[in-house]
Amino acid sequence: MKITVVGLGKIGLPLAVQFAGQGHHVIGADVDERVVAAVQVARPPFPGEQELDERLARVVERGVLDATTDTVSAVAASDAVVVVVPLYVDTAGTPGFGAIDAATEAVGRGLRPGTFVAYETTLPVGTTRDRLAPCLEAASGLRVGSEFFLAFSPERVSSGRVFADLARYPKLVGGVDAASAERAVAFYEAGLTFDERPDLGRANGVWDLGSAEAAELAKLAETTYRDVNIGLANQFALHADRIGVDFAAVAEACNSQPFSHLHRPGIAVGGHCIPVYPWFYLAGDPAATVVRAAREANAAMPEHTVDLLERVHGPLAGVTVVVLGACYRGGVKETAFSGVFATVAALGRRGATPVVHDVLYDDDELAALGLDPWTGEPAGAAVLHTDHQEYATFGEDELPGVTTVVDGRGVLDPGRWPTATVVALGRGGAGRGRAGRPDGP
Repeated sequence: MKITVVGLGKIGLPLAVQFAGQGHHVIGADVDERVVAAVQVARPPFPGEQELDERLARVVERGVLDATTDTVSAVAASDAVVVVVPLYVDTAGTPGFGAIDAATEAVGRGLRPGTFVAYETTLPVGTTRDRLAPCLEAASGLRVGSEFFLAFSPERVSSGRVFADLARYPKLVGGVDAASAERAVAFYEAGLTFDERPDLGRANGVWDLGSAEAAELAKLAETTYRDVNIGLANQFALHADRIGVDFAAVAEACNSQPFSHLHRPGIAVGGHCIPVYPWFYLAGDPAATVVRAAREANAAMPEHTVDLLERVHGPLAGVTVVVLGACYRGGVKETAFSGVFATVAALGRRGATPVVHDVLYDDDELAALGLDPWTGEPAGAAVLHTDHQEYATFGEDELPGVTTVVDGRGVLDPGRWPTATVVALGRGGAGRGRAGRPDGP
């Protein structure tokens, strides 16, 4: 096949490379000239994606992957089109459709009869049928279901391990009609390879969910589930702190049987997905009180963490507090909806002087994010925000003078803080003393 992938970001580019690696001719289309120029010379435009460097080099050298800013021409030369353009949201999670509408209009102008189009961008339920299909029809003059074919297929991968996840998880699809669904199944079966997964109980391949709406809901349901589960774990952890119980041990015990799958509590839920997609779901189901409550509970965790620090350390006015980590997730250089901003704000409201350190950002990059970088000045307290692997070995040698540490992710080694008071969320809170151990014998 000749395939166009529209949007060469952290999901779209690996997907384009995957298709090209299966022997298809792929054109990657993106509005960013710098991204296109980098792909054309086999240079990944972003770091940290496993296997991307070598895979991209192979398919560019073989001449089966090219890149362009001309989406219309690329689509006109293709049998299939996959759109992975971001759906941007504001701080409240409200979607702005400008980028995906513009991409859709460009795809429509290049459509020719018989082309299959799939959207992988996470969308509110009903968007594929009610918004994107009419736009494609208007721009192309073609009718969906007879002259071109349209489906939704949610991306279900994580940055840093896209190729592994593409093989690991079933590919979900839903067409706007039966003919489109048939095209979707055939397309992804020809473009992806799958690991053997006998534990799934059915083939680990392409799963037709019966409609575009079902596929849209599947993505929102699986991400919203995680937000709700984390919200529940966070509330359990806060209660455990109040009563002096180690919730990590409780959760491990609960999860020892197959009907419990409690997630880990933490200082924040960040990223492009988990804190955002529950709002997409709520847009269609505003009566979902459980979803709303979980989102509110998770959004409040930075404030709760700073409360814990203040209870253990004492008044924070005038205290320099080092926040370890700006990234929303360890090992991923990204601050989308990161809890670092709420943590810094909560510290500031208490009169503290928050400074930020991150192993993936230099001082200038942190300053550009509106964060004051920690430059080694003496500090009285610290808060672990991001679970970078490097922080697992941090201790008093790295932060001399710090007397109180709140571990917001449960990754620090208390033994590296022999004279400091270290507490972790859900580990008994202020009821614990030095090195996170219960006070007394």
